[in-house]
Amino acid sequence: MAPKNQRWWLTDDSVELEIEADADVLYGMVSDLPRIGEWSPECEGVTWEGDVTVPVENTTFMGHNAVGPGRRIRYSRHGRVLVADPGREFAFITDEGGRESTAWRYRFEPLAEGRTRVTESYEVRWIPTWARILDVPTNRHKELVRGMRTTLERLKAAAETAQVESQEESRS
Repeated sequence: MAPKNQRWWLTDDSVELEIEADADVLYGMVSDLPRIGEWSPECEGVTWEGDVTVPVENTTFMGHNAVGPGRRIRYSRHGRVLVADPGREFAFITDEGGRESTAWRYRFEPLAEGRTRVTESYEVRWIPTWARILDVPTNRHKELVRGMRTTLERLKAAAETAQVESQEESRS
């Protein structure tokens, strides 16, 4: 069996990054799914279904994505929040053809001096055969890992910039 980072089929994987920001702040950013397009290279945006101000378990949404060369392949997926534990974990699952498919999870581990280790992961629970066949030549696994890394790096830049700006405002 190939090492996790070299296989081409989708099962699960994760990426982690330390960020100079409080876990509650980072949780607030990630759980505000309509903003996820600011960080994700794949998701263009999310719309909540119903009047949602703070997502809780079983809150539903529609995610809009763009992938492939020039991001020309566009698709939307329904999703449902699985875990909404402020400052600790935010997770949701998307569907494929009306069947729960891929779970996405963000875990927040507070570290010393206001730093947080954020881990983003995915777990494919089910995808149709045609999608598995497409995953082989496109190396979807590698693309998802790269996308998670980009998402966390952009989240880090946004959170740390906001923190610096907040500190400068409090000094003035």
